Amino acid sequence: MHPPLDRPHPDCQGAIDDLKECHLSFWNKYSGGCNDIKVRLDQCLKAEKKRLLDEMNQDLPQRKVKQEEIIKNAFGKNITFSEYLAKDKDYKEAMDQKRQGQ
Repeated sequence: MHPPLDRPHPDCQGAIDDLKECHLSFWNKYSGGCNDIKVRLDQCLKAEKKRLLDEMNQDLPQRKVKQEEIIKNAFGKNITFSEYLAKDKDYKEAMDQKRQGQ
């Protein structure tokens, strides 16, 4: 199953057009005559999605650090919640018990 093809997919427009053209033939559409084109389209859409995610997440570590700083400032604390949990004895014991299946 692929995403809706009516939205812009600039990397895959050629494969989308080929699939739509193939589907104009009733016989091809329902007998598997378009399967090769659909596989090519699926591969293209997968590559496009990976490229878009890589572009969106290229500065993710910096954004996470900035977000942690904002949270620290908002709550007036000197440490983040993750740092607090790392120092909390009760939390560590509960997590150890959970890992051991108790």
